[in-house]
Amino acid sequence: MRPITVTVGPLATAVSNGICLSQSPSGAGALTLNGSLVANGVAVLDVARRVAITSTNTDNNKTFTITGTSASGNIQTEVLLGPDTATVYTNLDFKTVTNITVSAATTGAITIGTNTVASSSWVYIDPYAFPQMGFQCTVNGSVSYTVQQTYEDPNSPTNPTLPYLVTWVNNPTAALVNSSSTQQSSYLIAPLYVKVTLNSGTGYVNSTFVQFGNLVS
Repeated sequence: MRPITVTVGPLATAVSNGICLSQSPSGAGALTLNGSLVANGVAVLDVARRVAITSTNTDNNKTFTITGTSASGNIQTEVLLGPDTATVYTNLDFKTVTNITVSAATTGAITIGTNTVASSSWVYIDPYAFPQMGFQCTVNGSVSYTVQQTYEDPNSPTNPTLPYLVTWVNNPTAALVNSSSTQQSSYLIAPLYVKVTLNSGTGYVNSTFVQFGNLVS
């Protein structure tokens, strides 16, 4: 396949209540989007990144449904179990958030915003090409990042997985997990999708993936 380059970061400083200021819903329904990142009822994030929900009490028996758009502008939705006196965050990255609902009254006060985590676009690997693939992750500035891969496919005609339920596995090479430096590596048998997740930091990571050749009939 042709080389594919994806970038993750840099991220603006996280704002834990940038989408929803502290509120305690008295029943199921929509939360009020009223944080500093909200304009005209829509939260607009600096780049596509995780949405983080914090509760001051036990709310892990509630579900929160987040609706918005991806980095490419496609509408997406994720259903997330609430936190238990802690913070939880989405598996998907949101560029905008247009609506958040909760399944029942919350026990604690809820704030919703951003954290330090974001992922690159998913790199699709051609299953009809040779299975070997090489890649390089080039670090710019201060970062901690992890290369992740999956064989699950939201577009499978027989066994699709919802995008936010896709299971991502950290790369088996230790140097590519919580890494802060430029790295090169390869797959002997390429997965179906690969992404680079920025765990924290003020810099960014450019990653280029190259699959070795194409199959011909």
